[in-house]
Amino acid sequence: MATAARKQDMPPPGGFRPINYERIPARAYFSGPQIFLGFIGVTAASIYLYRINYKNEMRRRIEQRSSVHAIVPLLLAERDRAFLKQLRVNRDREAELMKNVEGWETGTLYGEPIYKTVSEDTLIEPRLREWYIHNSYGDAKKRLDLRFND
Repeated sequence: MATAARKQDMPPPGGFRPINYERIPARAYFSGPQIFLGFIGVTAASIYLYRINYKNEMRRRIEQRSSVHAIVPLLLAERDRAFLKQLRVNRDREAELMKNVEGWETGTLYGEPIYKTVSEDTLIEPRLREWYIHNSYGDAKKRLDLRFND
């Protein structure tokens, strides 16, 4: 079998081009003073816009605080009103539940007052278990878990 002669890979006639190893400087779009003036201009514009935004933000925060200060007394009054209504419901349920028990007085434990009043204007709040006394244990536990896990 005849083997074909291999042809060696050789440079092109006349040789390869010379290798360019000289530094090619980047094209300068701005000079040094132009860059500094641009920096100062952008900084001044951003400070101006920041001040405008800061003033608007402070006005918004003041408005928000004012609205909170205005609504908090109403919310507290509604919370207290709901609390007193629930105390009344608890007391009425106790009276209904114990109406057939001879000698039972609502708000007492075998004749001893549970809530001793310090003065007429002072309310001693019940403990949480007393608050949920007429609920099932599971319902009370769910409500208490929600209250303490928030």
